[in-house]
Amino acid sequence: MFELFRDNVGLFTCVALFFGLLVGSFLNVVIYRLPKMLENTWNHQCQIQLNLIEEETPPPVFNLVVPHSACPNCQAPIRPWQNIPIVSYIFLKGACAKCGTHISIRYPLVELLTGILFAMVAWKFGVGLPALGGMLFSAFLVSMIFIDADTQLLPDNLTLPLLWFGLALSLFETYISVKEAVIGAMVGYLFLWIIFWLFKILTKKEGMGYGDFKLLAALGAWLGVAPLLVVILLSAILGFFYYGLIIMTSKQKTEHKNIPFAFGPSLACAGWIAFMYGKNILSWLYPNVQF
Repeated sequence: MFELFRDNVGLFTCVALFFGLLVGSFLNVVIYRLPKMLENTWNHQCQIQLNLIEEETPPPVFNLVVPHSACPNCQAPIRPWQNIPIVSYIFLKGACAKCGTHISIRYPLVELLTGILFAMVAWKFGVGLPALGGMLFSAFLVSMIFIDADTQLLPDNLTLPLLWFGLALSLFETYISVKEAVIGAMVGYLFLWIIFWLFKILTKKEGMGYGDFKLLAALGAWLGVAPLLVVILLSAILGFFYYGLIIMTSKQKTEHKNIPFAFGPSLACAGWIAFMYGKNILSWLYPNVQF
């Protein structure tokens, strides 16, 4: 099988696309449930601290597996055949099979996005550890893009494992050396940390969350220092347009200075682009410098 995929990159790309669709279906669960899991944990801990419940009282069972997926309106369980990526959405015409409640188009879009990213990674790297690492990298970033956009949270459950996976892969010099990965993680974290404190000293306000520091540190562990320049530049550009879109679609247009803004999606998108094409962009920006 390995030799078949190695000799036929097109076939490997198609398999990666299909696998990505399946992973995208799971990521929809992560995007929806992980913030709620964290919220449930925080509420449970607060209730214990306020002596509202006994310390031994178990938290409500809600994780990535239990309870089983169901329609949020009528609570009808979602059958396995109704969970086929994209196909089931088309077959059900974007509505619950029982009550007809509209299903958000974002679900198939997340599946399709993940499939496309996996296919692009497979086409670029071919069969091997770099491709598997790239797919893992893509899956983490897709999750964080939508979670941060929805909740303005970048959970440690995602940013820290992404950081450690990057450092672990550097042991095999999959993309960069251990030295480059460690320095990249340090520079990534400290860069936004310094900006955070400069902004806070000047304005007496907090301009971003610590999750952004950890995400850029994780990107540094995967990319090294030089591609972080691409991440910072692209994330600033993407963030500018993303914030403009938020202002245009917000009902608080007259008070746009107070509209919350998640920077994580811009960092994640820029990080993926830098992962795939960072060296090409750097060579274009600095043609006389070898990267």
